[in-house]
Amino acid sequence: MENQEGTQQPHLVLAHKLFLLTHPDVQDIEKVRLKEEVLTTIKSDDMVPLYEALVAESLLEKDQSLLDSMRSKNEDELKKLDEKLVVNGLMKEACKNDSVKIQSIYVGVLFWLFYRIADAEENLGESEVREAHLAKSLFYIRIGDKEKALEQLKVTEGKTVAVGQRMDLVFYTLQLAFFYMDFDLISKSIDKAKNLFEEGGDWERKNRLKVYEGLYCMSSRNFKKAADLFLDSISTFTTYELFPYDTFIFYTVLTSIISLDRVSLKKKVVDAPEILTVIGKIQYLSEFLNSLYDCQYKSFFSAFAGLTEQIKLDRYLHPHFRYYMREVRTVVYSQFLESYKSVTIEAMAKAFGVTVDFIDMELSRFISAGKLHCKIDKVAGVLETNRPDAKNALYQATIKQGDFLLNRIQKLSRVIDL
Repeated sequence: MENQEGTQQPHLVLAHKLFLLTHPDVQDIEKVRLKEEVLTTIKSDDMVPLYEALVAESLLEKDQSLLDSMRSKNEDELKKLDEKLVVNGLMKEACKNDSVKIQSIYVGVLFWLFYRIADAEENLGESEVREAHLAKSLFYIRIGDKEKALEQLKVTEGKTVAVGQRMDLVFYTLQLAFFYMDFDLISKSIDKAKNLFEEGGDWERKNRLKVYEGLYCMSSRNFKKAADLFLDSISTFTTYELFPYDTFIFYTVLTSIISLDRVSLKKKVVDAPEILTVIGKIQYLSEFLNSLYDCQYKSFFSAFAGLTEQIKLDRYLHPHFRYYMREVRTVVYSQFLESYKSVTIEAMAKAFGVTVDFIDMELSRFISAGKLHCKIDKVAGVLETNRPDAKNALYQATIKQGDFLLNRIQKLSRVIDL
């Protein structure tokens, strides 16, 4: 899963195609193209475990000759991994002996590699041994064998001393975890990386980790923390293996809109030079952001409608599509009502370019859910805002916390008396 700077990790591109392949909103003709591209990638990387999994799910048809061919290529690749190591005499004799028959090619190659690595540990330095184990780890990652890749990464970690190299192993694990959307593994790996940084580590890797953690937070619906992490990484972004810079800005704007107040949004997003240089390349995004800040609600709804398809077809945002739609509407309705003590439903409907019935139905849902602080006078056709008093809310919170503290003190006093 190694990648060059500026290019997305190919297996994460493949993961997105697999997501689209099972998406109900993707047209059948598009799925035919996606299936061909997925199969091409599997062939190029000889991804036997993934191919077998997709066949089992009926996403691909089984081709036994292709399967045998990929297994054969995996055998050759595993042999190449060991070219730099010195083969001990015992293995040489075993390979020359025609009576030695290895029934399973896959098992046989692993047997071969095991002894050659063992020989390297006896005859070569620590760096050569580590490189041999790392090569084997990357091989398992490339062919899509998750369990064996994780096992081999642990072995490689045991041979690794430098903090930076151990961090790189965590990044490999995170990429593998994002491919399979294994949130438990992602969480543990991020915690592990943070612990490693306490031992040292360079700023480049620390900044990369922020983007990984931000993507995890966004994927687990913690948009506030995701926005903070993304905004901290704008000027230092180098995590091209996860996604292109344009996609990073797309995520940053989307998470910031529902997380930041107006002043922070203006300072950190609307006027940010890094965002301004890219936002025009992403369809509807500039209009979506600026129309919200400029209170052009009709334009905002138009841009929002254009963005919904992109959000729905995004692998990380799709599970939170309905939630995000609600949160964005809460932000824009709250901003509109902030300027009024009372306003007619008709005026609000006109500002948003929708019907009165639509606004009435929308606001009823948000008010009943406690998202908007207003009430509807249906007879007069008026909305009356009843924003909570901040000082009164603070007073009530203080009283509640004080009662809780007194209860704890009373319980503690009983224990001391005993």
